[in-house]
Amino acid sequence: MESIKKTKKNIMGVVVSDKMSKTVTVLVNRFVKHPKYAKFRKVSKKYKAHDEGNIYKEGDNVIIEECRPLSKDKSFKVIGKQ
Repeated sequence: MESIKKTKKNIMGVVVSDKMSKTVTVLVNRFVKHPKYAKFRKVSKKYKAHDEGNIYKEGDNVIIEECRPLSKDKSFKVIGKQ
């Protein structure tokens, strides 16, 4: 039986909060097309991401990568700045 290797998601966003220890909150914006009216609208979502060294500050553009669950809300880690 062949094992299928899944690729991890990489998402770009902006750090909106760095008040937690070893965690940053990243805001990700994307455009979604309405199925019937074909108009694009902006959808935003916040992700909590692991930042081991507390390096990233508010306003930084970062790339986050999917990883194993690190806590109840945290399933991403920060790879680097954009």
